[in-house]
Amino acid sequence: MHISKVSLINYRNFSNAKFLFDKGVNTIIGENGSGKTNLFRGIRLLLDETMRRSAIRLNENDFFRGIGKWQGHWIIISIEFQEVSQDEAIQALFLHGTGDIQSVGKASYNLIFRPNSIIRNELSLLLPDDNFGLNNILEKISIDDYETILTGKSSIDFNDPESYKSIVGDFENVIFPDELDLSEIGGRVPQALYMPRELSFTFIQALRDVVSDFRGNRNNPLYTLLKNKSGEIDDQNFKSIIDQVAQLNTSIEEYEDVVNVRDDIELTLSDTLGDTYAPNSLSIKSDLSTKAEQLFQSLKLFVSESDDGYEGNISEMSLGGANMIYLTLKLLEFKYQHNRETIANFLLIEEPEAHIHTHIQKTLFDKVQFENTQIIYSTHSPHISESSNVEQINIIGKVDNAFEAFQPTTGLSPSQINKVQRYLDAVRSNLLFAKSVVLVEGDSEEILIPSMFKKVLGISLDELGISLINIGSTGFENVAQLFHQQRIRKRCSIITDHDSAFFDTTKLDADSDFVNKRKRKARGSAKSGQRRKVALDKLCNSSDWLFAHYAKHTLEVDLILEGNANYFEDILNEVYSDSATIKKAKKQLASQNIENSGRRALTMAKSCGKGWFAILLANSLDSNFKIPRYILDAVFSASSMNDERIVFRIIKFRFNFFLNDYKSDKKHVDETTGEDDVWYEKWKTYLEARKKAIESLYEVIVNYESDSCQINDLKNSFCKHFPDDLFTYVLVAL
Repeated sequence: MHISKVSLINYRNFSNAKFLFDKGVNTIIGENGSGKTNLFRGIRLLLDETMRRSAIRLNENDFFRGIGKWQGHWIIISIEFQEVSQDEAIQALFLHGTGDIQSVGKASYNLIFRPNSIIRNELSLLLPDDNFGLNNILEKISIDDYETILTGKSSIDFNDPESYKSIVGDFENVIFPDELDLSEIGGRVPQALYMPRELSFTFIQALRDVVSDFRGNRNNPLYTLLKNKSGEIDDQNFKSIIDQVAQLNTSIEEYEDVVNVRDDIELTLSDTLGDTYAPNSLSIKSDLSTKAEQLFQSLKLFVSESDDGYEGNISEMSLGGANMIYLTLKLLEFKYQHNRETIANFLLIEEPEAHIHTHIQKTLFDKVQFENTQIIYSTHSPHISESSNVEQINIIGKVDNAFEAFQPTTGLSPSQINKVQRYLDAVRSNLLFAKSVVLVEGDSEEILIPSMFKKVLGISLDELGISLINIGSTGFENVAQLFHQQRIRKRCSIITDHDSAFFDTTKLDADSDFVNKRKRKARGSAKSGQRRKVALDKLCNSSDWLFAHYAKHTLEVDLILEGNANYFEDILNEVYSDSATIKKAKKQLASQNIENSGRRALTMAKSCGKGWFAILLANSLDSNFKIPRYILDAVFSASSMNDERIVFRIIKFRFNFFLNDYKSDKKHVDETTGEDDVWYEKWKTYLEARKKAIESLYEVIVNYESDSCQINDLKNSFCKHFPDDLFTYVLVAL
């Protein structure tokens, strides 16, 4: 038997989430605060025997905050099982419907936190649209009016919003069901049947401070192992140990120095208090326990991590070493449980990668497998996600202020799934963790685009929540198809070249095979680019989460067209060593004819390799660099820019650039006064206007920082005073 589905309704940060699992090893991927721990807690409330039974009594903090008023609503945690065999007759209590257990093979177990029967009855008596009556009932509800029930045999799809209304009620139209119509949620599970006792279930918590667990007894994995194992020790053999401990106690007590100290204490008491008030007797006894449980508590684990053979206490180990020991002991604990006769075996492992080397992470994931055991990992590690079966991954992502679960291969064919699986290596699997994704076709884009945004807008792609993934080709479809309403509901932009020719390719040159070859190649590239655009546009039109953006020609040529030739000129000495070539290249880059400047840009990139050329160019960028519009569109269509803190940071960064640029220009103009009166007057007029714009924007920035105006006021001021700036384009486009 294995978990096939977990549904979380109104639970913590989940409004309505559906996680799908399969036999074997499953992986949960999600950013910090996405709810991985909440999912595990929900499962544990139903299946983990180490959880206090009182934990199923939830409270108002367990309700999804986005629901508004929680009064009247239900929290539902539902686990669906599959492959429930006849051997597991106990699961007949949880069987879906009334069919034969062998033919159906599906079971459910649900925790429902709901208003008590008195409140539910009051709600059911309300007439439709009686909002006044509804508010009167809801206002008097407290958490004490709620109850927790455990049910099986449910036949309803809890994830269906209409089904939720049918059992809980329609708050908008004030329509609530009769208590007798709630059979779909299943029957109550008898108290005599406590599911966690029927399972082998181990939860291994996130490896953050395992050393503290070794110090106590309650969470000490070594003590737990010893305690579990003690039940297998032969009583007769253990009696001999107890006899030895008792004899050791006697030997210590009869040791000459111990006896002398006891006698000295008695004498001193008698001399101090007198015989009347002194104790009748006094002994010094050895307190070594003769009970197995307490003897086990005294045992400590010592480990050597160095070649000198020194074995130190667990607290002396490295964090990674302590984590690996802790994980090993917890896995052994699971093995002990696994050997019991149980109806199912479950192992939940929370973020095992902390302080553990990447190779060990992958080895751990590959090797931790047990027969007839379902394992569910949660992780931040791309190395673990790389090793995961993409069909057994759930990704937690935020949609409309609520977190949902995505299954990345839903609706894909086996062939498509295989291509995705082979493609997601440790680098590219970062896209599974991202808030949003930008796919690029090569090294140049991968290197230059992050630098552009850092130098020009003062912000990194990471801060925008974007993972930039280098596909390494123009075959975007295999990965892009993951971003779909059925699969991963996260925004994904594609940046690729349209490869239109930037010179005349229509007429061949009768005297130059070299020129003709170049023209034919350009024609072929243009046709390929057009076919690629048609295919990508079709793919994007089938998904609300996918967007394609095209360079008119290629990245290097489009950078020149945007007015960035001076940055190419800055690195000529690093690309070429021959002075004649440098002089010629500089002239071509300065040309207004894109055939000359564009071809030189491509020649430079080819000369030292596109990747290395991109590194050189990235080092020369500054805040004056002009990011091409198609790149801005791609990045900001992937990132919705709904965080006003990010907008403010960019505006303030651009303001500081304007201010420094103004000071530099003013200094230059002041130093050249009188050389050209016409030039000077033009610059003076320009700088005065620039100064007023900077001062006006500064005033709004100060007001925003003091909460005297809103972010829209700041945006409007920026756009008004700097209409030609790149970020004004972004703000207007958004």
